[in-house]
Amino acid sequence: MKTLKILSGGATHGLVETVRATFEKASGCTIDGTFSAVGAMRDKLLAGEPADVMILSRALIDGLAASGHVITASIRDVAHVATSVASRTGDPLPDVTTADGLRAALAAADEIHFPDPAQATAGIHFANVLRTLGLCESVQGRLRLAPNGATAMRALAASTAAHPIGSTQETEIRSTPGVVLVAPLPPGCDLTTVYTAAVTTTAKLPAEAAALIARL
Repeated sequence: MKTLKILSGGATHGLVETVRATFEKASGCTIDGTFSAVGAMRDKLLAGEPADVMILSRALIDGLAASGHVITASIRDVAHVATSVASRTGDPLPDVTTADGLRAALAAADEIHFPDPAQATAGIHFANVLRTLGLCESVQGRLRLAPNGATAMRALAASTAAHPIGSTQETEIRSTPGVVLVAPLPPGCDLTTVYTAAVTTTAKLPAEAAALIARL
């Protein structure tokens, strides 16, 4: 059986899983997906890792199109995902509907879990939110970085701290047992990321890659 290789941001892992069974049955090929921080996935492609489909933030896909790594005509937006706040299951949910509420919740937390701001869209944005709220110095010792959002949420779920909190893409929160979605980041701190798919210029299965993107 043929194998379709995907390199994707973690935020769209759940989306791919919703179409996996029907796609594999219709196409006769299996999906082999790697899901992590979008920057890391881009770097894998640039380092020569084989891939048929890339699913990254729109900005990174546009950059790969400009450098000739994906086919411009194949580019399709597939999801809009909000960067959100997470709590451990069973913990009281903080009120983060305003910037002041978010500031208070983060200041009260003894651990703050989020993805690496060097590679992950949500991590980059959340680090900026901490700066905007004036919390960078005061919470520095409580920050718990992870390679990607899914790993950050698993660490939050497993935390033994008294009052942990976290932030990443809402889809990664929803798909992680042991954590719950509190709310999207409030107005003034919010971010909705467009995730975009494209067929690579080195795809071994370009027709199947395009068919998958159409389903997504």
